[in-house]
Amino acid sequence: MIADEGSRGERDAGDREKQQEVQAAHPSVEAVHLKTVIYRRSTMEYKEILKNSLKSYEDLEKWLTDQKARVDPRLRDVIAKYPMRINTYYLGLIEKMNDGIWKQAVPDVEELVHYMDLSEDPLDEEGDIPLGGPRTIIHRYPDRVLLFVAIECAMYCRFCTRKRKVGDEHKSVSSEEINKGIEYIAAHDDIRDVLISGGDPLLLSNKKLDEILGRLRGISHLDIIRIGTRVPCVWPMRIYEDQEFLDMLKSHTPKTLKDPQLFINTHFNHPNEITEQSYQAVKCLRDLGIPVGCQTVLLKGINDDTDIMRELMHGLGRMGVKPYYLYYADLVEGTGHFRTEVYRGKEICRDLCGATTGFLRPTFVIDAQGGRGKIPVDLGYSDGISEDRKGGTFTSAIGLGKVYVNDPIERVAGKPVRYNPNRR
Repeated sequence: MIADEGSRGERDAGDREKQQEVQAAHPSVEAVHLKTVIYRRSTMEYKEILKNSLKSYEDLEKWLTDQKARVDPRLRDVIAKYPMRINTYYLGLIEKMNDGIWKQAVPDVEELVHYMDLSEDPLDEEGDIPLGGPRTIIHRYPDRVLLFVAIECAMYCRFCTRKRKVGDEHKSVSSEEINKGIEYIAAHDDIRDVLISGGDPLLLSNKKLDEILGRLRGISHLDIIRIGTRVPCVWPMRIYEDQEFLDMLKSHTPKTLKDPQLFINTHFNHPNEITEQSYQAVKCLRDLGIPVGCQTVLLKGINDDTDIMRELMHGLGRMGVKPYYLYYADLVEGTGHFRTEVYRGKEICRDLCGATTGFLRPTFVIDAQGGRGKIPVDLGYSDGISEDRKGGTFTSAIGLGKVYVNDPIERVAGKPVRYNPNRR
């Protein structure tokens, strides 16, 4: 999506000038890679990439028509219910219709289909908001909380756990609500770990994120501050083209053992997401001394294959990113077409044993319905997958009983009944 304006010589001269600017601002970016981490036109800087995203049905209709793809008018209803944003960088990673990148980003009419057991909030996050407390806090585990700070993302994943709220401007988070969340954390000295989440925290302004990190670092009982973000994967230039952002993050890295450690939890699902651009974004973070881990979601038709998963894990290793969890896809309304059998994730992780480096093998977990927490399938919390490999019974690791995962879920007409938030 680069305009062919000006002569070849003018464009090359502009490239050289842009390379010099980027190299001066980012000494950590190797010159040999500069041609791959910048766009030809100086106007296509990181903010323009986000600004030029596909967001409306009309945007998508035009793009699909250009790809000679069928345009289903029902996609208008999908986008009205579940917002779309596909920035030009991530759009450029699509190699063919319905590939692993396309399916994560491009809306599908299957999102309107209802399935048994699916609900808007299957993890009962709303039920883990402290009674009478700030709505920016999700306090499920005794020593950890999630601080919700943003509703925007650089690309709206079609399988998102928070499809019910992400991208909805009516559910935006105010500074006052964020401050109340931080005050809650400060008042509870049993909290040692905070995950800053959304949406994507890296969609906040540098100033606002700086303020949040600064206030959290001032809480003496915190050991760990994590930022959950897909930006290194879906909009990497936001990191390596913004020196102010890098300087801000550097100011919040620990200087002594008493300072909370800053971690980045990112999210890659497919080998084609690992590019020179994403490498440079990760390299900038690692050069600051920030450990980077990756959580992956098992998705039908995207990465539910041992060879694809192995290639992804090896790519993460080359970038210096530690694979963390492989998630069984949450039971979120509008995501039924992404679901795999529970057994498939266990099978893939078993196949990775001996076939890849040990620390590149993720832990397969189910984030159980009703706020029962993450259940490591292979660590003694499973009562076994049924003999026909269709579902199984799993025990909550935080003492909230057992849950049966019905697999495969059934396709039904009408709206599904929300899971009972009153835990047993």
